[in-house]
Amino acid sequence: MEIGLKGLEAVQAIARRGSFRAAALDLDMSTTALSHSIGRLETGLGVRLYNRTTRSVALTEAGRDFVTRVAPALAEIRAAIDTARSQRETPFGMLRINASVQGGRAVAPLVLEFLRRYPEMQVDLVTEGRLVDIVAEGFDLGIRPADLVPRDMIALPLGPPERHAVVVAPDWLDQHALPLSPADLDPEQCIRVRLPNGALLRWPFEKDGMSQPFDAAGRLTADEAAIARVAVLEGAGIGYFIEADVAEDIAAGCLIRLLMDWTPDRPGFSLYYSGRRNPSAGFTAFLAMARERART
Repeated sequence: MEIGLKGLEAVQAIARRGSFRAAALDLDMSTTALSHSIGRLETGLGVRLYNRTTRSVALTEAGRDFVTRVAPALAEIRAAIDTARSQRETPFGMLRINASVQGGRAVAPLVLEFLRRYPEMQVDLVTEGRLVDIVAEGFDLGIRPADLVPRDMIALPLGPPERHAVVVAPDWLDQHALPLSPADLDPEQCIRVRLPNGALLRWPFEKDGMSQPFDAAGRLTADEAAIARVAVLEGAGIGYFIEADVAEDIAAGCLIRLLMDWTPDRPGFSLYYSGRRNPSAGFTAFLAMARERART
């Protein structure tokens, strides 16, 4: 039987994502079409690759062996395609970028400028909270705060330094004393932040060169700034945010900023990628534009 590249990519995508629906989105096809494709492949092979229920999907032993053996070959095929595409002078094809929600906002103007400049290019910008392995999950580039970029990646500053803001609702201050330093904060009144790598954020306070990390211990833990913002607006406690996420609330008086002299500028977002060989013309052009923007 013939097994096409699309079928192999489908098998790997389902194994990577653990879900037919998520894999179908990655592959830009319907869940039904993906299920039929895998069904035909399993029929041709004469072996079941996945155990499927209405709630879950898991590789069988034969499926795990198949994916393990196919993955290196797929990587070689993709490298060969990239090599061939790198010979083109005019960028074309798809560029896949994985970013945090805030990182996606930061890179959006660059992406739009890139698409205007190179009409044969497409960009798939995926925003999510978790920190993914961009190589294993088929992304060309990642965007995260500089201190979250994996050490084995090449990083390029994407924009200016970021500043954080400690904020609280006015009603909260009516019932609590105004904190003048991190030592005045009640940890149990502070909303905890879960980072994309799963760790809890230690609020990085700093003043006059003195660092004073702070561990929030509130009853609410959030990994999405929008949820934490709503909680703070509702008077649930004190929140720690990237300044841009709450700037409008501060300007409108809906939130009060605290400890401003304890939150200096910190490194902003970085664009990062692996040290790949023979990058495509589109990949090279996007990096050139990112470097050009970083210099301005």
